[in-house]
Amino acid sequence: MRSIKRKYLTAATAGAAVLALGLTACGGSDEGGDEGLADSYVVASDTSFVPFAFDEDGEYVGFDMDIINALADRVGFEVELETTNFDGIIPGLQTGSFDIAIAGIGITEERAEVIDYTSPYYMSGLRIAVPIDNDEIEDVADLEGLDIATRLGSTSAAYIEENISDATANTYEQLDQAYLSVEGGGSDAILYDAPNVEYYVETAGEDSLKVTGDLFEAENYGIAVAQGNEELVGAMNDALAEIIDDGTYAEIHSEWFGGEPDWLDELAAAAD
Repeated sequence: MRSIKRKYLTAATAGAAVLALGLTACGGSDEGGDEGLADSYVVASDTSFVPFAFDEDGEYVGFDMDIINALADRVGFEVELETTNFDGIIPGLQTGSFDIAIAGIGITEERAEVIDYTSPYYMSGLRIAVPIDNDEIEDVADLEGLDIATRLGSTSAAYIEENISDATANTYEQLDQAYLSVEGGGSDAILYDAPNVEYYVETAGEDSLKVTGDLFEAENYGIAVAQGNEELVGAMNDALAEIIDDGTYAEIHSEWFGGEPDWLDELAAAAD
């Protein structure tokens, strides 16, 4: 049984909540707290990112969902969840459609020019998965000239375009489409964030795909915040440091990944 308390919206009610928000300004309209923080914020996530965020029997669950709810509890705001495709998250933050976004968003200099980030909340990298009977692709060098599936708007898509000669990035809005492309022969491999690739291969793809090669392109995930919300970023950073220090973070990670991460001390240092 899961031990982490959640305040998630169900799949059936999330849409209604978001429509109701259209009658007011974006989440920050209800002022509250001692630091000029709002009582609620619109939080965007891509719920195709298993095991970080996904629909389980009509409820949005996952590592990201537990983390954002734990931070919201500590800071003192309600989460008004809105789901979207990954490529719509950054534009949505820029236009004010969302206040916060959590969706395995890699911290990059380019993105940091248009959005703000919290301290890193997860340390990741890229991995490759191929059909289970493929023995020719063993590392990233073997991907040259091939069709590679990945998620639209991701740092993985940019990596393929910039670093793998003559390769074609087959990009998809939903991650399951990327995996199905490899399983169905439309792509030679998938290149994407390590925890998602590993999770898929261990679950839905256990009879069709395998992970190959080493972890590469180490990348930190940050919670994205619309620019101009310095108080919110600071409060969330304080809360993140708290949940790492008191063991809540390790408990959430163990629930979804089977144990504490070996980089927890490094994450704690980054949060201080």
